[in-house]
Amino acid sequence: MAGQSRGRHRTNVQQQAARKETLPTPKNINKSTKSSTVEITSISSSSRVWAPGTYTALKVLMSARFISAIFGIISDCDETYNYWEPSHYLLYGSGFQTWEYSPQFALRSYFYLMLHAAPAWLYDAIISNKRVMVFFFMKCLLGALSSACDIYFYRGVVLVYGGCVGRITLCLLVFSAGLFAAANAFLPSSFAMYAVSCGIGAWLHRKYKLTILCFAVASFIAWPFAALIGVPIAYDIVVRKGNLTLFVKWSLISTIIIMGPMITVDSSYYGRLVVAPANLLLYNLFTSHGPNLYGTEPWTYYFVNGFLNFNVAFLLALAALPIYVASRAITGATRSAYFPVSLVLSPLYLWLLVFVVQPHKEERFLFPVYPLICLAAAIAIDSIEKAVALFPWRAVGQKACWLTVLLLALSSTISVSRIIAQYRGYSAPMHVFMELLKIEDPSLGNESAAKTRVCLGKEWHRFPSSFFLPGDRWEVQFIKSEFKGQLPQHFLNTIDGPSVLHDNFNDLNQEETDRYVKPQSCHYLVDMDSPNAGGLEPQYSAQTDKWKTVISFPFLDAARSPRWLRAFYVPFYTERHCAYNSYNLLQNIALVKQTT
Repeated sequence: MAGQSRGRHRTNVQQQAARKETLPTPKNINKSTKSSTVEITSISSSSRVWAPGTYTALKVLMSARFISAIFGIISDCDETYNYWEPSHYLLYGSGFQTWEYSPQFALRSYFYLMLHAAPAWLYDAIISNKRVMVFFFMKCLLGALSSACDIYFYRGVVLVYGGCVGRITLCLLVFSAGLFAAANAFLPSSFAMYAVSCGIGAWLHRKYKLTILCFAVASFIAWPFAALIGVPIAYDIVVRKGNLTLFVKWSLISTIIIMGPMITVDSSYYGRLVVAPANLLLYNLFTSHGPNLYGTEPWTYYFVNGFLNFNVAFLLALAALPIYVASRAITGATRSAYFPVSLVLSPLYLWLLVFVVQPHKEERFLFPVYPLICLAAAIAIDSIEKAVALFPWRAVGQKACWLTVLLLALSSTISVSRIIAQYRGYSAPMHVFMELLKIEDPSLGNESAAKTRVCLGKEWHRFPSSFFLPGDRWEVQFIKSEFKGQLPQHFLNTIDGPSVLHDNFNDLNQEETDRYVKPQSCHYLVDMDSPNAGGLEPQYSAQTDKWKTVISFPFLDAARSPRWLRAFYVPFYTERHCAYNSYNLLQNIALVKQTT
């Protein structure tokens, strides 16, 4: 009797697993919007697995994204100087210009900037003209856009793989440290992530026209390399589904819709015909130096980075396909012929395969596949639960769902630990510049006086942007440090400023010495104390006859802190074993005396 009971239990679980994974055949799929809604309901009810509704999931996602907008840090100087600064120039007529925006190179798109600057301009004109508030508005707007795209992606996952995989995917989208950093970042790789999330969602909903449009947005407006993620999807649409005509037609339509306005806007700003995505591809793929000038990393970089941002979930995502195959062999579940797991996982594996072998690696290069990491991990966890449910010992099989809870709780806890560690360790620059907003302008009431100068030396790469300056009569300048690469320079405050050719820009990252001013000309200096101070990077805070410390915040010293404790926050242990330096806002005593 016991054997018969176990046999019936095994059969029931197999049938449930089969129902979860079996989709209606293409013959039964109605392409209308109305039938698509019915289809989602019918699949969810047939699997009898609850998943959060769209409104509930959206509220959870947006809550996480808005928290990230307020407390997230800018960890990449490329975000500041290539996107926040040019946007500040478009809005207020001042900001830093990098060589990529010089007309002789024209690697970056003003059209991409204007998509963000337009709503920011409306906010500034209607609600608040405080620049720091415009900054946080833009961050929240990016978070809202990310949430909307992720919701569509999540509903597609529920439609195809059921409520269990959908719930797990949603949990990882909400709590992962990787999405906390990427979802609100003003970076093309983040914008590509939004488009990829929406495009995969459209693909799972079988909305192939929207799928093609989303990947065109990801490739043309955001980042040309994002087209790589769409290769397996193009194979599915053209080869497996036989929609070659639809694919060609909508690829052309999408190209015209996007590239027409983009070329018009960019050519207007650069003063000549410019196709920015093409220039970016040519520089990265067909120059002798390309991006390798900006640092190379070993092949293990993305695996370490993936674990830091997704921890256990990243390991499960890497092993998702073999775990799924093994689980299907154990459970005997029916393979989905319309959306096989191997096809859905292939964009993630293809992306990792290509980027792991590239010498130049950066964290943001993984952003476009972050939603796919969450989906892959969810498939792996669901597959493990199904296999464990068939364990010969009934007590173990009945508690298989608790394994899922345990894995999600572990992954979420580690992710929150990572988020807290990043904020506690590296948020000092944001705090210093927020404090700068409280300072009264020394030249206030004297329009003929020079601008109040805030200087950066070795901390140039942690500048959050000109949105954190108190107003028009403030400026940021650089002083000499040990850094020997090329720093940006200020946009010309003229109508044709973006189209002016400069002879002091280069694409070889060679130092341009005209970027520097003398420290004694600075009203304020942002600098960090360092145990290795000296040479061109002295301990300015120790020069008490020249500089007065206005305020200081602790900044993690990675070199003097244990690796795991600087990566993840552990209460009591992190404070006890990690070392911190003072991140200072200093005031020039001599210039203060002259203005008082």
